[in-house]
Amino acid sequence: MNYPIYTVDAFTDKVFGGNPAACCPLKEFLSTELMQKLANENNLSETAFFVKNPDNSYNLKWFTPEVEMDLAGHPTLATAFVIFTQLAHDSDTIQFHTNSGLLTVVNKGDLLEMNFPSRMPLPCSAPEALLKGFSIQPKEVLKSRDYFLVYETQEEIEQVVADFNYLNKVDALGIIITAKGNASDFVCRFLVPNSVIGEDPVTGSAHATLIPYWANKLGKNDLSSIQLSKRKGHLRCGLRGDRVTIAGKAVLYMKGEYFLS
Repeated sequence: MNYPIYTVDAFTDKVFGGNPAACCPLKEFLSTELMQKLANENNLSETAFFVKNPDNSYNLKWFTPEVEMDLAGHPTLATAFVIFTQLAHDSDTIQFHTNSGLLTVVNKGDLLEMNFPSRMPLPCSAPEALLKGFSIQPKEVLKSRDYFLVYETQEEIEQVVADFNYLNKVDALGIIITAKGNASDFVCRFLVPNSVIGEDPVTGSAHATLIPYWANKLGKNDLSSIQLSKRKGHLRCGLRGDRVTIAGKAVLYMKGEYFLS
């Protein structure tokens, strides 16, 4: 059997920027084991598999090279981009049924806007390995799904070095580090312990935590974010009650087929 596959750079307006995701349309989901193997073979931070429903909504699943995710932003944006630009979707809105509930993406012309559940971080005690894992110490440590480390300045986010000899001892899917931005409301990076990824280029799901935190700190519900990876990502963000909006651009890098005997 041969299946189509697209690679899309999300949260950028040019190839080789943002975060690449593989997007795989299916008539029905393959086994979890097989989808996991395909994500490992793709060796991108995430691979999205999606199936169209009779009502024109979609079922959507996300896999890193190692695990299935409960929520993932950039492959959702990438998948919506494929549906809007390659699969002749006849509406400005896409509904995705996921393990995190119903997610929507709206085509707003030059931006695709996702609507995700909000995940406010709460103060927590910091494991010793977490603090030893960074060359600069944060001023505050919180947690939602991921550990959430707050720094004083953007320069600290740019300069801090992660030591995975320690971070790989931390029991967490991811670690967000963040500070108020110079040219944006806030900046961030996202580290992934015990993973082939190491540092994720742009992380939509992390913004489900970043947005409520910074909206509260800055006293505003509409914000801009830059994720300071080597590829960089630019996001427009909003707090909407117990939901967040995460918007960005995307570009098609590659399309082709994969073959299963």
